[in-house]
Amino acid sequence: MGLKSNLHNLKEKYKGTKMAPAFNAIHTFLYLPNETTHNGTHIKAADDLKRTMNIVIMALVPCLIFGMFNAGYQHYLASGEIEAANGFFSSSFWAWDNLVVGLWKVLPLVLVSYGVGLLIEFIFAVIKGHEVEEGYLVTGMLVPLIVPIDIPLWMLAVAVAFGVVIGKEVFGGTGMNILNPALTIRAFLFFAYPTWMSGDKVWVEGAKELAGTPDAISGETILGTLAQNHEVTHSVADMFLGFIPGSVGETSTLLIVLAALFLVFSKIGSWRIMLSSALGALAMGLIFNGLVNAEVIAGGSKFYGLMSTPFWQHLLIGGFAFGTVFMATDPVTASQTNKGKWIYGFLIGFLSILIRVFNPAYPEGVMLAILLMNVFAPTIDHYVVQGNVKRRMKRLKTKVA
Repeated sequence: MGLKSNLHNLKEKYKGTKMAPAFNAIHTFLYLPNETTHNGTHIKAADDLKRTMNIVIMALVPCLIFGMFNAGYQHYLASGEIEAANGFFSSSFWAWDNLVVGLWKVLPLVLVSYGVGLLIEFIFAVIKGHEVEEGYLVTGMLVPLIVPIDIPLWMLAVAVAFGVVIGKEVFGGTGMNILNPALTIRAFLFFAYPTWMSGDKVWVEGAKELAGTPDAISGETILGTLAQNHEVTHSVADMFLGFIPGSVGETSTLLIVLAALFLVFSKIGSWRIMLSSALGALAMGLIFNGLVNAEVIAGGSKFYGLMSTPFWQHLLIGGFAFGTVFMATDPVTASQTNKGKWIYGFLIGFLSILIRVFNPAYPEGVMLAILLMNVFAPTIDHYVVQGNVKRRMKRLKTKVA
């Protein structure tokens, strides 16, 4: 009661001042607001923005923890100090040493992402006099999971500042942005610092403190290997479970699928977008497989490796699954109508694989596909609504006649 009473006194002290939004953000993070509406029609509901953000973060945490272990696992595996993990519960993967390396590499990314992003959110709230919005709680967690693990922290800080200011605040803040903020941050890094975001290499080893030993080596991702028409040494089980190099959050398809089910059953994520994205990716993969089987594309082509990849494996490699579950379903930037969600998701999956195969400089496509469809989502919804209106008007005219 003492802490709550003191917080209430501070709230009264800051009430009406410029610092009120900043204090209220901290106060309501610990306690529910004690304010109720008095006028007009309003709806009571169990869900709110904070609940939505918290559920998404809960779905992301297993991917984050697994990614930390995997960073250390790839470190020791590449240096030859351990053997490949034998099963999901292998002691060589869930070793404490792996987590230590992962924390050393990943935790600074999380701290910079949240520190810079929330600082800007607080500054804008104070300047504009509105409450601090909870939207960045999820974005701050997504960013470390979708960037290269060895990206310089200053580079990440610049990208976060750009994504929050240009990608969200200039549009009016949470709920008003037309592009997914996390992908806006990644797109900024992709175009501003392309050598760090090529998509075919990933940090896999931090060397021991030995004279003449390099600080790190870069290993090929599976997409990079396939793009070079090289044979992939990882098994399908490794791809599904996540024992592969890659960005922190994208490696374990198993955990991403479990997160998808959690989001669907909690009514936070759209199953229509997830399913249609997978169908779109499978359709494009089947088309490429058909071209290869018909010998339209020669084996010597630099696109051959990704085109000849079994269509269903495209769902297991790269960032497709992670992007589909956590970013394509963003309720602010995705289509809102049910039919629109089917179209929106299918085109994301279709374009993701198309870009993945035919973009020689960047063997991945889900980021660009989602951002492109973010732009077209309002147009899709517009024509879906107009189609419904025309059908109803036609039925009305038939009945009148």
